[in-house]
Amino acid sequence: MYSMESSPYPLTEETRFFLEPASPAHRQYEALRAYFVEGAPSTQVSQRFGYTPGSFRVLCHHFRRSKPEFFCERKPGPRTQPKKSAVRDLILSMRRQNLSIYDIERALKDNQTPLSCTAIWEILHEEGFARLPRRGDEERPEILRPTIAAVADHREFSLGPRHFQTQLGGLFLFLPWLVRCDLPALIRRAGYPGSEMIPAPQAWLALLALKLSSTERKSHVMDLVFDEGIALFAGLNVVPKTTFLATYSHRIPPQMNEKFRKLWIADLQREKLLGGQSFNLDFHSIPFFGADEFVERHYLSKRSRSQKSILVFLAQDADSQVFCYSRADLLKRENADAVLEFVKFWKSVSGRIPSELVFDSKLTTYGNLSRLNQMGITFMTLRRRSPALLRQVANTPRSAWRTVHLDVPHRIYQTPKVIDQQVRLRDYQGMVRQLFITDLGHEEPTVLLTNDLRTSAAKRITRYARRMLIENGLADAVDFFHLDALSSAVRLKVDFDVTLTQVASGLYRMLGRQLAGYESAKSRQLFRHFLNTPAHVEIAADRVQVTLPKRAHNPLLIAAGYDKTTTPIPWWEGRPLAFRFR
Repeated sequence: MYSMESSPYPLTEETRFFLEPASPAHRQYEALRAYFVEGAPSTQVSQRFGYTPGSFRVLCHHFRRSKPEFFCERKPGPRTQPKKSAVRDLILSMRRQNLSIYDIERALKDNQTPLSCTAIWEILHEEGFARLPRRGDEERPEILRPTIAAVADHREFSLGPRHFQTQLGGLFLFLPWLVRCDLPALIRRAGYPGSEMIPAPQAWLALLALKLSSTERKSHVMDLVFDEGIALFAGLNVVPKTTFLATYSHRIPPQMNEKFRKLWIADLQREKLLGGQSFNLDFHSIPFFGADEFVERHYLSKRSRSQKSILVFLAQDADSQVFCYSRADLLKRENADAVLEFVKFWKSVSGRIPSELVFDSKLTTYGNLSRLNQMGITFMTLRRRSPALLRQVANTPRSAWRTVHLDVPHRIYQTPKVIDQQVRLRDYQGMVRQLFITDLGHEEPTVLLTNDLRTSAAKRITRYARRMLIENGLADAVDFFHLDALSSAVRLKVDFDVTLTQVASGLYRMLGRQLAGYESAKSRQLFRHFLNTPAHVEIAADRVQVTLPKRAHNPLLIAAGYDKTTTPIPWWEGRPLAFRFR
């Protein structure tokens, strides 16, 4: 800045006004006057008034280009607000009619003069308007509002004559099977909770309908609350909303799920859907992405890493591919004994222990394998490929290997090489059979352990390959039944959701067994070909008729006799269900 020590003028207050400019405009004026009027050099002027030589030259350049307006007061940005000015009077008139900012915003948008809520409030604030007090619905202007669905109440359920369209017409194909299994009676005997408005069978049927229709989450029921078909399926006036469905499992202890599984499996056995001779066992981790410190970490094979998850133990009947057991309330310390719990469960249901169990290497311990052997249960599992085992395989002479033929025509690798021997394991009483297997399409050799000492190696290898059926079933449960759409961080709530998945999977297997050529079809294939269809429902005094539209696969349903039989539905007051195909 300019120094006053060298000033030839007396330092009065008036002198200081010119020598110490307070505002940027005043400083520019004095600097330009010294340069253009007094003829001072630019370097001296820039030093006196605190400019760099370059910035002072730029200042002189701007002054030469716009002399008259240079010292006028200027504000950045636009000088006018044409959008606000054009609708100011309209906004004020609407506010005098007691319209809120949001009402005014909608009206302006309809008038093709849209303005934001912030801009509207600025206009009202400038004119002295205060905020409106909260108003009741009757005080608000008439606009299009969401329709509120009725409250689900079994007592309001009516079978009065009417007809309607439903998006989920295929769900009614499961009703004959549900009646045949007497699902409501199983639910009552298991002790599931209910209320006067929504009894336990109706709550179960509503949740089961979402599983059968491949609805990912319970909150997605809001897309279906006005569909009368799913409400009729469950025997309710309307579908229960998200809050009820999500909180229903709060009062369900694991003992209820265990009792229901036993009753359900007994029904499947009566229907001869379960052979009960050989079972595939496996763990499945449902990933958890929250921050709950009480959720344990487990290995997720699809992510090849360990992360927080809920561990589920599943057992699948090898012949029918039906999930016959599930548990999702396991802790990490209980993993190894899950196989023994299944043996205990199956004995309580069928009166006998399983004949054969096939599972992966990390499912249990060698000590538990010894217990299975002492019970007389045939088992097959993989042994982990330790460095010592790999060295043993590498050092084995070629003459020790023998070639076996697998009687699986569609398999690419049909002639693996095998070393068949008996070994001792830590904590295992007695000898166990060990098979080294190569040429199966894997880089590393497969090491198979079994206590079956008589069956040929080819049959043992073929049987273990069929264990992939449970992997396929798990993929179907994840893709179609959305098993990985975690319902809660609480293991007991997940256990109920897995139980629903087990029942839904069994119903699809029942349906597939009735349709020629679809006995082994996946649930998503059955849903796409037969169930994913709208329907016309007519409720008459003597029946409920579901009319399915023309579809390419309807002849299989007709061949199964769906158009010839009627089924009285207990939760419809015994009103029979009939199907008609266009």
